[in-house]
Amino acid sequence: MRRRDFLRTGAWLGAAVESPLRAAAQTPPVLQAGEKVGFAERDITPSIGMEMPGGYGKAYHRSFHDPCKVRAAVFDDGSRRVALVGVDALVVPRPMVMAARKAISERCGIPGEAVLIGASHSHSAGPVGMVLPGEYDHASPLVKRLAYEMSSCADPGYLLRVETEIVRAVVEADQRRAEAACGFGVGREDKVGFNRRLRMKNGLTWSHPGKGNPDIIGYAGPIDPDVGVIGAWDRHGRLIGCVVNYACHATTSPGGISANWIYYLEQTIQGVFGRDVAVVFLAGDCGDVTQVDNLSPYANPPGEQWAQYVGGRVGAEAVKVLLSVYPGSFAPVGARVAVERMKRRIPNPERVRRALALVERSPKEVDPTEWTFAKEIVLLDALIAKERDVEVEVQALQVGPTVFIARPGEMFVEHGLEIKKRSNFPLTFPVELANGCVGYVPTEEAFGPHGGGYETRLTSYSNLAPEAGRRMTELGLGLARAMQPGAVPMPPKAPPFKAPWSYGNVPPELS
Repeated sequence: MRRRDFLRTGAWLGAAVESPLRAAAQTPPVLQAGEKVGFAERDITPSIGMEMPGGYGKAYHRSFHDPCKVRAAVFDDGSRRVALVGVDALVVPRPMVMAARKAISERCGIPGEAVLIGASHSHSAGPVGMVLPGEYDHASPLVKRLAYEMSSCADPGYLLRVETEIVRAVVEADQRRAEAACGFGVGREDKVGFNRRLRMKNGLTWSHPGKGNPDIIGYAGPIDPDVGVIGAWDRHGRLIGCVVNYACHATTSPGGISANWIYYLEQTIQGVFGRDVAVVFLAGDCGDVTQVDNLSPYANPPGEQWAQYVGGRVGAEAVKVLLSVYPGSFAPVGARVAVERMKRRIPNPERVRRALALVERSPKEVDPTEWTFAKEIVLLDALIAKERDVEVEVQALQVGPTVFIARPGEMFVEHGLEIKKRSNFPLTFPVELANGCVGYVPTEEAFGPHGGGYETRLTSYSNLAPEAGRRMTELGLGLARAMQPGAVPMPPKAPPFKAPWSYGNVPPELS
C-alpha cells in the first residue's frame, strides 16, 4: 500500500488501537459530584458538484478526500451547561447560528448565549458562503446577476442541513453526558504557521508577495504558536474527547472535499487514544496566518503532504498536552454575550461609479483582479443601501480555568495575543469566525500608511471600520472579567520530606 493510501484509509490506526495508551487507562481521576461531559459528532459532507467556498467566484467540488463534520462538547458543572461546537466549514452565517441556538434551547434547555459555534475555516468544505440566499433580492438586476451568478454562493439546502446537524450534535452530546474530569493545558507548535503579511521596501505591507521576492524586508506580524487543549476523562481514566484551539488558516487543500488539515489533527489524536475519542477543533485568531512561509527558499509541498504536516504536528502537540495534564474539576462553567452594531467602511461615490462601469464589461475583456474587486465594491454598495452597519456578537464562554473569547471575524493574530496578554484567566483561547461572519478584522495599524495587503481590501465580505477589532477585544475582556476563573487541576503534592534516598546520598567512590 502506498504511503498516501495508507494514511487516507486510516490503516495506520490499526496498530495504535491496542497500544498501551489505548488499552491501559490512566490512574482513575477524582470525579466531582455533578460534573459531567458529553461529546457527539454529525456528518455534513457536501455532495460532489456543490460549490467550493472561499473565493470571490464560483468553483465546484470534483472529488472526495475525507468527511466534513460537526463536533460538539457539552460541559455540565452541576448547575449550568455550556456547549462548544466546531464545524468543518469556511464560515458559520449568523442566521444559521441564531436558528440553531433557538432549536438547541428548545430541545435541551441550554441557553443560546451558552452555545459557541465556530467554523474551522476549511476552504475545502461545503457551500456555506459567501453570498447568502436572498441577500441581494432587494438590489438591481445587474447586482443580482453579479451576486447569484458570478459569486461564490451558499446552498440553501446545505445550510439547512448544517443547521440541523449542529442541533443534533449538541442535543446528542447533552444526552451522552457522563461523570468526567477535565485537564487543561497549552502546548507550542511554531513550525507550521507563518504570518502571510510582509513588509516591503516600498514602505507598504503585502499579503503573499511571493517567495524569492527581493523587495521583502520581513514579516509584518507575529504568529500564535499556542496549542490550547481541554481533555475529558471518564471514571475509568479513559480519554473520551478533547477541545483543541490553534491559529492557522485551513488552506492546505489536500484534494477534494475535506476538513482540510483538521482531518489529520483528528487522525493523529485518535491514532494514540483510540478512534472513539471526539476532537472538537476551534480556530484561533489567524486572519493573517497561514501555512505558507513566504521567506522560505523552498517550494511548497503538495496539498496532501502539507495537510498531513500541519495537522500531524498540531495533533502531536495536543497529544503531548493530553499526556501531561492532570484531570480534575472543571467548575464553574458559564457564558456571557455582548452584541453591538459596528460601522462599515463606505466606498466613495466615484469609486462605486467606476466599479459599475467596469463590471458592465465581461471579465474576459479586462484585468480579472480589477474586475473581481470592482464587482465586490458594487455588491458592498448594495449591502450598504440595506444596512450601513453590522451586528457583531462577542462571547466569553468559561470552562473552569479556561475562557474562550469568540468573535465573528477572521481576526488578525495580534488581537488574540492582546486578549491573552490582558486576560484574567489562567488559560485564554481566542476563537475566530464564531457565531457569525463579518470578514477580515485587521489591526488599525494595517490601515495606516505602512499597512495594506489583501486583508484590507474593501469587499462585500470584509468591510468593518478599522477600530472594530479593538472594540471586540475590549468587549471580550470585559465579559471575561465579569467571570470568576476556576483553578487549574493539579496533582497531589509530595509528602513532607523525611530523608534523602539512601542509595544516592554518598560522595564519589573512586576505589
